[in-house]
Amino acid sequence: MTKENETLSRRNYELSILKTIAEALNQSADLDEILQVALGKLAELLDLHTGWIWLLHDENGESYLAAQQNLPPALTKKPERMDGSCFCLDSYREGDMDGAANVNVITCSRLKWLSEDTAGLRYHTSIPLYAHGKKLGILNVAGTDWRELSPEDLRLLHTVGDLLGMAVERARLFQQSMHLGALEERNRLAREIHDTLAQGLTAVLMKLETADALLEKGDDSQNLHSSLHSAIALTRATLEEARRSVLDLRAAPLEGRSIAEALSALVDTIRKTWKKRVVLSTSGEYRPLPSRIEVGLYRVAQEALANIQKHAAAEAIHVQLLMSMDSVKLTIKDDGKGFEPDNISHNSYGLIGINERIRLLGGTLSVQSSTGQGTVLEVSIPLNRSGYPPSVPGE
Repeated sequence: MTKENETLSRRNYELSILKTIAEALNQSADLDEILQVALGKLAELLDLHTGWIWLLHDENGESYLAAQQNLPPALTKKPERMDGSCFCLDSYREGDMDGAANVNVITCSRLKWLSEDTAGLRYHTSIPLYAHGKKLGILNVAGTDWRELSPEDLRLLHTVGDLLGMAVERARLFQQSMHLGALEERNRLAREIHDTLAQGLTAVLMKLETADALLEKGDDSQNLHSSLHSAIALTRATLEEARRSVLDLRAAPLEGRSIAEALSALVDTIRKTWKKRVVLSTSGEYRPLPSRIEVGLYRVAQEALANIQKHAAAEAIHVQLLMSMDSVKLTIKDDGKGFEPDNISHNSYGLIGINERIRLLGGTLSVQSSTGQGTVLEVSIPLNRSGYPPSVPGE
């Protein structure tokens, strides 16, 4: 084969790979799917078995592990080794990754000094991700049987990085538009709730006016008692509906804040209001989660703390938020009077509501308690490789 034919064959090969990857990336606007597709296609087409993707937070520019595939045991057995910065991230931030716009082969500082469970990996190729000049993150890929990549391979990976950067930015813009649409819809529903509340109060007022008229006549008959009982029942029903609807639909508690920040504000409020010892601890590296997960966790914390205030007679409460690559866990522990979980009443709407909310998020709820021994409530929601919850059937 002539050199010209070899070049043409190589270009056709590269174009076929780029076409396959571009088509795959365009199949979805979901960030999680896009990242996993990119890693999967690179493994399939270029024999790059291992890969992971760092993304930068839109708000503060901090890095987080957004996706991973076939990491060596040294990293999967000790996930804390994937926390924090590293040589390739530092190089990317400082702009000296071979000009900050090109692919570079870098010694992995997370594996450099390890002798076991590295699957033979020492180096990885780092592909910087950009969109309109904005830094998005890094795609790292490597093969278990590492070979030095040719200039053609590096050029191809650079183009793949460009495609992935555009797909990531498109997915983020789509999520922002969905968020704005959801906010608009919540505001519309809030107005409808207000109208419903007003109608309920009008009905209550009519019942009370009837009772007042009967009192003026000196009528202490069954009609008076019936009007008062109806007014009380309507008031309770209207108040309950207003609370339920507003808590479910308003955008308030987490708007512009992470779940950790929202929990901190909640704990501060409770500490000042109840005059109790309430402590919040967080661990693990924060990554952005879908709003339904963060709001769900916040609502669970609200309900659990309200239950403690009503029933536990606790003096100390500990709220813990733990985030890892595989899950997010919320634990709430108190030193109150406790109860027997097997004897929970079917009318215990607090725990029933928490369990239902967590079930819809694909998570699990554990309640450990006994009389006189306090209570530990733990919620665990599994996350897939990019930090997003797996799809829940029926959603």
